[in-house]
Amino acid sequence: MKATEKIREISEILDSSGIDDPWKEAELIVMHAMAMDHVILYRDNPELDESHETALNEIVRRRSLREPIQYIFGSCEFFGLRIMVGSGVLVPRPETELMVEKTVEFLRDRGVGVRGQGLSILDLCTGSGCIALALAREFSEAEVTGVDISGAALQFARDNAAINKIDNLSFLQGSLFEPLTSAQKYDLVISNPPYIKSEEVGTLMPEVSQWEPHNALDGGLDGLSYYRQIVETAPLYLRENGLLVMELGDECSVGVVDMLECCGYRQIDVFKDFSGTERIIKAKWTR
Repeated sequence: MKATEKIREISEILDSSGIDDPWKEAELIVMHAMAMDHVILYRDNPELDESHETALNEIVRRRSLREPIQYIFGSCEFFGLRIMVGSGVLVPRPETELMVEKTVEFLRDRGVGVRGQGLSILDLCTGSGCIALALAREFSEAEVTGVDISGAALQFARDNAAINKIDNLSFLQGSLFEPLTSAQKYDLVISNPPYIKSEEVGTLMPEVSQWEPHNALDGGLDGLSYYRQIVETAPLYLRENGLLVMELGDECSVGVVDMLECCGYRQIDVFKDFSGTERIIKAKWTR
């Protein structure tokens, strides 16, 4: 069977399984299994051998069960980094990549140098480590710390640091600020916390609700539980004029802005994502 014929076959199977944009995914699966890019795939339209057929059939079986394609491939790209993912860790989203991009802009606007000498960054709910790693690479002389309650997630984070050859960071296990000492101070506290309402976690698309870790999704009854803890406690760990940056869940912005104002943060700004949803919030802490 030719590669393009296999793409058509896989697309039909994925479509029957409820996959959005099945043709595009079929192309990605065939390109991954055959280790070739889009241009070569369609230019040469190679014949599939038995090993390719076997590999493709296994990938399609797993994807038909709605396992995230990133889990099946074992990695994804984030801010130019290769991030290993799998069971026990969230798949990085484009919105989180946008938050990193904005955060780099925030720090540059504050006069932080290219290498970030003297800069101290704390990434809460670090998961795969994608945020911490992206900032650590961007500011190679900064000290970056990632914290997560999940040992499984932290193993991915440490592996990702090794794969991407980034060493100006460390990872600690614990809930939010728990593993830190009160003497530790940061110029930036950043987080993509769990923000889905508890009752809504099970209603998410199967790739999320059935495969990704619920403890990285569940933000409590109103989806704001982690924001409360972070907003209230971050001032103990922020340096004067330090920044707090967080990714926001849908319809969370008003509640989080209220929290920040009540706790005395200043210069609170909210930024929209690609779809126009208020997705990123930044605030400055001044004593």
